[in-house]
Amino acid sequence: MNWNFRVLRGLARLTFAQQLILLALVPATLATLAAIAVLTRQHLGNLTELMRANAQTVAMQVATVAQAPLARMDRRALARTAQSGTYQPHVQQVQIWTEDGEIVANSETVDRVRGEGLQVVVPIVSDDGRHNGKVMVEIGLGAVQKARRSVWLNVVLVLAISLIGVGLAGWWAARRISAPIRALGKAVDRLGAGEDARVTIEGTSEVRHLQHGFNQAARALAESRSLLQSRINEATTELARKNAQLEVASQAKTRLLAAASHDLRQPLHALTLFSDGLANGETDPVKLQRIGHIRECVDSLDRLFSELLNLSQLDAGVLQPQWADFPLDRLFDEISRNFRPVAEQQGLRLVVRKTDVWVRCDYVMLSRILNNLVSNSLRHTIEGGVLIGARRRGRGVRIDVLDTGVGIALQHQARVFEEFYQVEPTGRQAARGARGMGLGLATVQRLAELLNTRVELTSRLHKGTCVRVLVRSAPAALPAPASTPASAAGIEEEETSLANLRILVIDDERTILEGLSVVLANWGAQVMAAQTRAEALALADTWAEPPDVVVSDLLLQGGDNGLEVIAALERHPRGIGPGTARLLVTGETKPDRLREVASAGITVLYKPVSPRVLRQAIQAQRLAALQLAGEAG
Repeated sequence: MNWNFRVLRGLARLTFAQQLILLALVPATLATLAAIAVLTRQHLGNLTELMRANAQTVAMQVATVAQAPLARMDRRALARTAQSGTYQPHVQQVQIWTEDGEIVANSETVDRVRGEGLQVVVPIVSDDGRHNGKVMVEIGLGAVQKARRSVWLNVVLVLAISLIGVGLAGWWAARRISAPIRALGKAVDRLGAGEDARVTIEGTSEVRHLQHGFNQAARALAESRSLLQSRINEATTELARKNAQLEVASQAKTRLLAAASHDLRQPLHALTLFSDGLANGETDPVKLQRIGHIRECVDSLDRLFSELLNLSQLDAGVLQPQWADFPLDRLFDEISRNFRPVAEQQGLRLVVRKTDVWVRCDYVMLSRILNNLVSNSLRHTIEGGVLIGARRRGRGVRIDVLDTGVGIALQHQARVFEEFYQVEPTGRQAARGARGMGLGLATVQRLAELLNTRVELTSRLHKGTCVRVLVRSAPAALPAPASTPASAAGIEEEETSLANLRILVIDDERTILEGLSVVLANWGAQVMAAQTRAEALALADTWAEPPDVVVSDLLLQGGDNGLEVIAALERHPRGIGPGTARLLVTGETKPDRLREVASAGITVLYKPVSPRVLRQAIQAQRLAALQLAGEAG
């Protein structure tokens, strides 16, 4: 079985032409060999019988001549008789025997090489019919051997000629049959490559029929391919058109959001400043309560605009992770300070578990993620509260934000991270008006991608939601000396830190300029105000010394901007130097503008800016400018 399998496998490796030639040669060889074997056997048999008959004739002749001498027992005459028999062709030996088997005469050839022989015995019969003796004649079969050798030589010659003839015939037939088949194979390869695959119709009728059918199939396939390609081109064109429309719509959305955000932030920023100015020195509880309501509305609008700003910054690509190792508990304390009053106002509990783990992450981005998650949980929680905790998971840390809120139905969970997607509030949640713009979780997802991490969400309707953020862990470091940044706990210091500070304020909105002037004057600063570049440069011509701080809006009248005005003040002979702090305030959210601001290297505050944040930023930038001036000196 193994031998047969190897033979079949070897045959399968041959080409079609080789198999056809082999198919022609094997039967022809077998038939030729069989025919030659039969004919050779018959020829050699006939030749042997002829030699036997010749020996029989010689023996009878010797027996006839030896009859009389044998009767007289004339040995000399019998010897001559026996010797005369050896003169016949092919005779090797002649013996004359008596009736009792005595050899009375023996003659052998001496002039010929003896070989294999054939013996014939003939009786010697007297005239009265009695057997007086016998004659044995041995005839050589050399002729037969020679004939056999000659026959085999002829066999080889005839077989070779036959095989050559059959092989040539088979090769011609194979070429005639396999050449069109090879052409069909190559045509199939061209057809697979999408090229013209028609073949010339030639060969036998069966092959012609096959070629004709192949050409029809190739023509039909080419037509189908052409139709499919045209449809693909149409679909590609349509897809490109729709992508272009989507891109235009996306750009239009970005421009609309940027324009709306900027235009609305301007009066909101002014409202923030004026509300702080109203509260300054006010003692009437009713008026303070109304001012508090105004501030709550401003804070709500600020939260909505912050969502837009975060999304715009992500679209602009100006946010890049600043990796650092820090204790997670520091961020947890900040979240607790920021959101505990909000939770208590809503009658909810905010539990932030202490932790000793350190993480490697961008502090600001992780803070935005957790702030958005906590804010979202508080907005959608009616009773109970929100829990924030962290657990080690291998080489990472998992931060959990759990709430007992309304939950998210299964069909909405896959889409809540999309931009502007919101689940309609119901019941007490709807009555409370807890709605945003649907950008909080979208911002969380985008920030998580920048941090090369993922956000996981599990939720049960009416049971609550758990959002998990995975970050890398870091080894704990020795605690650094405590710093004294400007914060809510140090308001008394901040209120006296701006006394007699010279501040140049540039803004094309008169209401914002008046609001800033009132707030800064209440803090004890000396305020100079300008709406345009010309007014700012005119002030530079008259002041005795440059201001300590320049606070400028980004977009000004006539296409001018705060960066160019600050640059013009730096070039002015009496302009600002390294000791002057620079601060930009803007409501702009266009991606190109955000990239321009990010590349300028100047601290930016985004409208609306609360007075506390503004005071902290002025103090921090003033301190940095003094350090820079000291290094330059």
